[in-house]
Amino acid sequence: MPHTHYTTLISATNLVERIAAASGSVFIVDCRFDLAAPEAGETAYAAGHIPGAHYLNLDRDLSGAKTGKNGRHPLPERAALVAKLKEIGLNEGQQVVAYDAQGGMYASRLWWLLRWLGHDSVALLDGGLQAWQAAGQPLDSATPSTSPGTFKAGAPLSVTIDADGVLRNIDTHERVVIDARAADRYRGENETLDAVGGHIPGALNRFFKDNLTADGRFKTAHELRETFGALLGATQPDRVVLQCGSGVTACHNALAMEIAGFHGAALYPGSWSEWSSDASRPVATGAAA
Repeated sequence: MPHTHYTTLISATNLVERIAAASGSVFIVDCRFDLAAPEAGETAYAAGHIPGAHYLNLDRDLSGAKTGKNGRHPLPERAALVAKLKEIGLNEGQQVVAYDAQGGMYASRLWWLLRWLGHDSVALLDGGLQAWQAAGQPLDSATPSTSPGTFKAGAPLSVTIDADGVLRNIDTHERVVIDARAADRYRGENETLDAVGGHIPGALNRFFKDNLTADGRFKTAHELRETFGALLGATQPDRVVLQCGSGVTACHNALAMEIAGFHGAALYPGSWSEWSSDASRPVATGAAA
């Protein structure tokens, strides 16, 4: 009997069932992280994680080298990410489940990256580690043994746009830009992560945490479709650009749109941290017009 193919979300109950049904059929990755304390996620993983889960670090594994002009979390080199995933044992076509303890804000980065590598068998654990524990499931402090996997990249299932494309769009208005940051940072207030406050002119604001219910699970597909639909109006999903501070939480909006049935939005990987590093690029402040 074929296994269910999860491409957006998986519940804790379904993950337990999948693990029990076929050992090794699911590859679990812990993506916990803290922007203010970059080693905190790895420390938490060492203290206790879902049994068999591997750990990937946002800075070290899920981002590339910083130049000072390409943002705080530039995309990793495709070959380097493929090599890392093979090294920790991922096999071609294997179901991946990513989780964190921060509402999916870091796990959604791995979800997007795997799709960028052509791998669609990847889902977030809905509700994260909290949902796993609420279901009465155990944690383990053992690091799983690894042997090289067979994973390889395929044609990208997610697309990107660069700063020049976003800049051109300010004049052409061909795309709708959606900023995933909190409303105050979007307005240019309380900026603590980047040197300049504000947003890309014309960008709309959709705080990624608005994708979640109070218990940290994603809202229903219907609810997400209603809210994103209201934001997009007549704009087709493939004319949307998703950005945030550094290209991480924008992936959360990408996942929410996928759940809602809105496919094809482009990610601006450098996001505000790249955009604002060049003083020649325009900056807007205040609420959306």
